[in-house]
Amino acid sequence: MKASEKTISIAQRPALLLVDIQKGFADVAYWGDERNNPDAELRASELLNAWRAMGLPVFHVAHCSTNPRSPLHESKPGNQFHELIKPAQGEPVIKKNVNSAFIGTGLQQRLNDAGSTTLVIAGLTTDHCISTTTRMAGNLGYQTFLVADATATFNKKGIDGQNYPAELIHQTALASLSDEFATIVTTDFIKQNISS
Repeated sequence: MKASEKTISIAQRPALLLVDIQKGFADVAYWGDERNNPDAELRASELLNAWRAMGLPVFHVAHCSTNPRSPLHESKPGNQFHELIKPAQGEPVIKKNVNSAFIGTGLQQRLNDAGSTTLVIAGLTTDHCISTTTRMAGNLGYQTFLVADATATFNKKGIDGQNYPAELIHQTALASLSDEFATIVTTDFIKQNISS
């Protein structure tokens, strides 16, 4: 089924997973010198506002790096959430130190407790924690929507030293996930196709 043929039912209690939208990713030089989609956090905040208005489950995921030099280490200010998506009182915060939000976090049980079988995923970075979390969500049987314009990543050096632009990394990661693990959509699609 194509994305254009799908709707998201409020009755199914779709959960919004905001993955690793943290201040440490502002340090572009640390992650690769180039980032795509500078509006990803803004698009994610639009989703968050919509979920809050509908009273639907929201889960904030924070990467807590075990590398003390990482901007995402818990001792660093970069571990904090981006200003646009700070958790409100009562919204769960899931801490992880691997790529998947499901490993060692209890997220699956929390989703089950919330009655959520549909997931909408946004955050950073497309080819790392977003990809891994989305693959696991699909494998675990969730109906999964990945919001392309609410995700972003950085350029990567290939094994031969070639530089691959951030937008190329983003698009190929989305292509690898499309249909097999998730339906790739936009923020506007989600807002227009969620219904009672």
